[in-house]
Amino acid sequence: MKISDIQTYVVGNPPPYRGGPYFVFLKLVTDNGIKGYGEVYGVPFGPHLVAAMIEDVAARHVIGSNPFEIERLWRIVYSSGFTQHPDLSLMGVLSGLEMACWDIVGKALEQPVYNLLGGRVHETLRSYTYLYPAPEDMPQSADEGVDATEKIDAMAIAEAFGDAEMAPKRAAHYRAQGFTAIKFDPVMPMSAFDPRQLSLAALDNAELVIRNLREAVGGECDLLVGTHGQMTTSSAIRLARRLEPFDPLWFEEPVPPENTVEMARVARHTSIPVASGERLATKYEFARLLQDQAAAILQPALGRVGGILEAKKIAGMAETHYAQMAPHLYCGPIEAAANIQLATCSPNFLIQESIETFGGFHAEILVKPLEWQDGRIIPPTDPGLGVELDEAVAADHPYEGPIFPEMVEEPI
Repeated sequence: MKISDIQTYVVGNPPPYRGGPYFVFLKLVTDNGIKGYGEVYGVPFGPHLVAAMIEDVAARHVIGSNPFEIERLWRIVYSSGFTQHPDLSLMGVLSGLEMACWDIVGKALEQPVYNLLGGRVHETLRSYTYLYPAPEDMPQSADEGVDATEKIDAMAIAEAFGDAEMAPKRAAHYRAQGFTAIKFDPVMPMSAFDPRQLSLAALDNAELVIRNLREAVGGECDLLVGTHGQMTTSSAIRLARRLEPFDPLWFEEPVPPENTVEMARVARHTSIPVASGERLATKYEFARLLQDQAAAILQPALGRVGGILEAKKIAGMAETHYAQMAPHLYCGPIEAAANIQLATCSPNFLIQESIETFGGFHAEILVKPLEWQDGRIIPPTDPGLGVELDEAVAADHPYEGPIFPEMVEEPI
């Protein structure tokens, strides 16, 4: 069996933009007609340029190769251009190609991918969602006087995160749906000039938000503080002391991910477990995170980290440090399906990020939607990734806007 063709899809995600304004998917086809799907996440270039990058790497290294030879393909692409370094752009491309190969392998063997990586450990997967604003609070179209591709999910979510009245109402909404955990960032926005020292007003508001959230959900729902590296080490420690009385499940990326020594210093100064990993790629960067004792909860994004097998290796390393896995998800349902395969076969799985209940466009873009019930994901039993891209829907939703997400370009 050989891979004979590739196709890419840059798909516009309609309002309310859950998971971002666009998704980058790809399809590999073998010479005997098996199709495998992948998704590329977080490459910091325009999505159509990313599609061209995928096609370039595929033409040089993937077309004509055996989809079963994933380790060999991984090393060749990782070393492409004499890199042998966790380059986020190349690793994003490799991640999508790698998960498409696993999809083909699973279909060829008529097995879900998790059965090829050790087998099912978890019958269902606990999930959490971001604390998204209500759809009526989101910008709906450029006709309203707002460029919907610029003022999208991120900024509306930022407003909801920091609103001490709106946030608990949305938390209660998700708790009623069955969620037992929600994530929010009480110190948004993110700036290109971070990390910063939070003001007393920002600290006071973050404390008020989490207090109101805890009162709204009581002991029925874990609170996940999903900060995005906005703070200096000292500021993160100050915030952590304010948050500790409300017993959050984790404190995510309290400082930027580039300095694991400083992240470890935060971890030593708080009882809240530190989580990190969405902006890291390969086992090499995660090894440093573990060696420095910077995080107890690892959050690889499978559309960026290097793919499914690379994430499984990271999960194995994490086991030796008693660290847990909570795969990151802020994109489309193909990466979600890959995350689910990893989570299902990983003993140290903790919780999986979902895009609400995987309804709306996340269901529409798939032939058969992901299954979510009572706060838990039901792993698919279909072969491969367990999902199929609805290519007609993908073709009907082209995207022509800017890249996402953008950082605030002024100091906060």
